[in-house]
Amino acid sequence: MLTPLLAARWHALTAPLLPDTARREAELQRLAAAYDAPERHYHTLGHIENLLTRVGAHTLQDPVAVELAVWYHDAVYNALGSDNEAKSAEWALAFLQETSLAPARCERVADLIRRTQDHTQPQPPADTDLLLFLDADLSILGASEMAYWDYARQIRREYQLVPEEPYRSGRSKVLAKLLAAPVLFHMPVLREELDAPARRNLQAELDAWEQGGLPELE
Repeated sequence: MLTPLLAARWHALTAPLLPDTARREAELQRLAAAYDAPERHYHTLGHIENLLTRVGAHTLQDPVAVELAVWYHDAVYNALGSDNEAKSAEWALAFLQETSLAPARCERVADLIRRTQDHTQPQPPADTDLLLFLDADLSILGASEMAYWDYARQIRREYQLVPEEPYRSGRSKVLAKLLAAPVLFHMPVLREELDAPARRNLQAELDAWEQGGLPELE
């Protein structure tokens, strides 16, 4: 749901880049419609708001580029698609080319978005903006047990067209891959906060699928 606070953040971010208020508002409404689509349950504007809060709590080299990447990184989300990140990057570039943002920074936004496709890949250790952005995107993994199970159920609902057995198999592979990653969170402060609970949550969900499925709501 698009809140007044979230709308204000969008306009504060984009007004210096594009004076046309109507165009900015039209783009915001287009994004809001995508994130509020009925098939979305986790990849919503709530996720965007959480990420903006996370990245906003840290010093960034280019906060504008990072915040734009946050807004667009899940703009295209087809649970059964394999090119969501590439399409989201294309959407971001199409809008940013209308703005005064330098081409190199537009491409930076697109690159940040593309890198969310696989969080287990090695990343440039000196690129703290990228590392913080990726850590923020995964921060739900280190949430409280209750919040994590809510997230797991929301993801299942986004894949509701997938039958239980194929979903169990596919989700288990994703969980195992994350657990096998030597690094889940790159920034030391977030690693200290989130790594241990994230691994506990991931293992608990993997165990649940191996035992038949997610626990019922109490």
